[in-house]
Amino acid sequence: MKITADVHLVGGPSVSDQSDAAIYLVRGRGAAALIDAGTGGGHSRVLKNIAQAGVRPDGITHIFLTHCHYDHTGGAHLLRSATGAQTVAHELDAEFIEMADPEVTAASWYRARMEPTKVDLKVEGKEALFDIGGIELHLYHTPGHSPGSSVLTMRSDGMLVLFGQDVHGPLNESLRSSRADYVRSLEFLLSLEADILCEGHFGVFAGREKVRCFIESFL
Repeated sequence: MKITADVHLVGGPSVSDQSDAAIYLVRGRGAAALIDAGTGGGHSRVLKNIAQAGVRPDGITHIFLTHCHYDHTGGAHLLRSATGAQTVAHELDAEFIEMADPEVTAASWYRARMEPTKVDLKVEGKEALFDIGGIELHLYHTPGHSPGSSVLTMRSDGMLVLFGQDVHGPLNESLRSSRADYVRSLEFLLSLEADILCEGHFGVFAGREKVRCFIESFL
C-alpha cells in the first residue's frame, strides 16, 4: 500500500500476518529503511511486499524498532539477516530486545518465544537524526507505553509524516508502562502537528484534524 511517494505499508494484519503490527517502508535515493519488523510470522510476505515497492533487500540500511514489544520486534532477527541492515532502538528498550525478555516484550501474551536480537544502534537521550538516501528521519523518545518507546517523523510530498506506532498504548505494569510519561508523550505528539499518522494497529490517518483527534482521544 502506497501512502506517499516515499512511504509504503509492507506489513501488518492485512498484508503479512494477523499477529504483525504495521511495518512501514521508507524509500530514499539508493537507500531504504523499515519502521518495525512484525512478529516474523509473515516474513516471506514482507520481503515480497518490499520487492513490489521497488526495493531490494540489500537496499535497506536501517530497521527502526519503535519499542520492544513482540508484535513490532519478533521478526527483527529475520529481517536483519535477510537485509544486512542495522537495527535501531532507544537504549531503554534495547536491553529487552537483546535479552528477549518474555514479559516486558509481551511475547508471553502471544504465547510465543522471542529470539534475542542485537540492537546495532542504541539511541541515547531525547532525539536522533538519520539520513536515509536523502530523507531525514527524526527519532524522538516518547516513553509511556514502554520505557524506550519512540516515534519517527519525515517529510514527504510536502507533508509531515509521523510514525507513532502505539499511540493507543496500552499501559500495563508488566510492560513497565508509565501513565505520566505517556500523557507527556501524547502532548508532545500533538505539538508536532503531523499531516499523516502511520499507527501500528489502527491504520493511517491523513489530515491534521484526523491526526489530532486520534491522539487526543487517548488523553
